[in-house]
Amino acid sequence: MAEIRTRFLILSDTHAIKSISAPDVPVDVAIHCGDLTEESKLDEFRTTLSLLRTINAPLKLVIAGNHDFTLDTPTFETKAAYSREKLGIFPSLIAKEYGHPGSAQQLFTLAAQQQQDNIVFLDEGIHRFSLHNGAKLTVYASPFTSSLEADWGFQFKRGESHSFAMDNTVDVAITHSPPKGILDNIRGSKHRGGCEHLFAAVAAARPRLHCFGHIHEGWGAKLVTWRGETASENPSHFTDIDNGASVVVESLATLRRGSGRPLR
Repeated sequence: MAEIRTRFLILSDTHAIKSISAPDVPVDVAIHCGDLTEESKLDEFRTTLSLLRTINAPLKLVIAGNHDFTLDTPTFETKAAYSREKLGIFPSLIAKEYGHPGSAQQLFTLAAQQQQDNIVFLDEGIHRFSLHNGAKLTVYASPFTSSLEADWGFQFKRGESHSFAMDNTVDVAITHSPPKGILDNIRGSKHRGGCEHLFAAVAAARPRLHCFGHIHEGWGAKLVTWRGETASENPSHFTDIDNGASVVVESLATLRRGSGRPLR
């Protein structure tokens, strides 16, 4: 089967910061890996949608992150109930800032209906696309991250498991969480912020591209070389990656202000 050259632009954790601008380059697929907002307010979603509309891409794929809790209906309902019953905040004030359950989703539904925007919000699971350049793309998406507190959106408690149900048909994995051991070092801590269950799923499926966010200081890119043809019995970045043959393409340590490199 012939390969088709496909260009990606990957964003994450923009948190509705209005000063952020997208590179003015054409790409085949733009991807936002979550944390579209800081406080999950409707106006913040609108800010991020405005950013996405400026990107020159015929397809823009978007997932949620832990900050986007109004897209996680059970979490939103729990937080809204706490605000009403424990903090005494009027429901009308909550609705004004955050909408009702489903309001944030409706913004993306409307964007999808306006076909000129080319914005597709992805729920967890496998999705398939036919690209304008003729390529076929199979994507796995998941907004879930592990946490000690698990009181934001799309979270499960650290130590518990989550099924990242991708398979070897997946070309691109889009997750908010990093896999454990890959670009997930937390500044000022010996702790890694990635998820071991996600690493195991990626090691088994081995997509051609895995993009993620969540750990801001982990910004960068790494070209990974796997060991063996299949994942080990207990996959980890120590056993399943040939670190000597893998290359960190870019990181915050090598990034210099104003030294942005053009896409190739």
